Amino acid sequence: MRLRIIDAFTDRPFAGNPAGVVLFGDPANPAGFPRDDWMQQVALEVNQAETAFAHPLPHGGDADWALRWFTPATEVSMCGHATLATAHALVSDGLADGPVRFRARCGVLTAAPHPDGTITLDFPTAPLTPVTASEELVRALGTEPLSVHDTGAEVGDLLVELPDERAVRALAPDLTALARVSERGVVATAPAGAPDAGHDFVSRCFFPRVGIDEDPVTGSAHTALAPFWAARLGRNALTGLQASARSGLVRAELRGPRTLLTGGAVTVFDGRLLAPPPTR
Repeated sequence: MRLRIIDAFTDRPFAGNPAGVVLFGDPANPAGFPRDDWMQQVALEVNQAETAFAHPLPHGGDADWALRWFTPATEVSMCGHATLATAHALVSDGLADGPVRFRARCGVLTAAPHPDGTITLDFPTAPLTPVTASEELVRALGTEPLSVHDTGAEVGDLLVELPDERAVRALAPDLTALARVSERGVVATAPAGAPDAGHDFVSRCFFPRVGIDEDPVTGSAHTALAPFWAARLGRNALTGLQASARSGLVRAELRGPRTLLTGGAVTVFDGRLLAPPPTR
């Protein structure tokens, strides 16, 4: 069975966010998912932020491929970078030459490849609800946020606004405490430090509750970051820099209930998985 590691939201190896990708079957011979516990074991072995598993669906439905994502610790409801990586694998294999529709736990997601090699994801926009910063959140972050927003059930993060880019880059949160303050994690953000920086805002994403201390580049978080910064900057087309050690750029465009996320991807590992799934 083929297993790839693909760096997403980047145009070069060893940057962006790596994702494992495993494809089952082919469009002429659709196959379902193997057992959940096997996929979880593979994700733990791959040990990237997410590993994506996909299989083709019968023609004529609302989607072309079924898609699921696992961190090393658990299955998640939405993942942007591993969706981009999966679409990149399908394009690379000649299994897609136009938009691909994925059926996932969060609904149907579309990935549209472009001639320049980038891919645009069409995701639901996260709802933003202002909430009060709890004492536990402030202690875990080590700083008082300007504002805090809940991002809804699908994303499951707290979006935390800090005063400037320097504050985001300097964050050194208590990850054990941070794991207790939200369903998935915390997204810290601030405006770009300079008008000519090449990005409009910065972010960092911490998800210790699902086994990811700091995620390198988080597509799903940008479904909340896009409406947040569109309201403040007065425009819907934005570029976000996720200021992790690997770093990556996400071009985001707010379209009401949907958010478009665009980035590149690079395959850095292509090998064989020799532990087959168990028979049910």
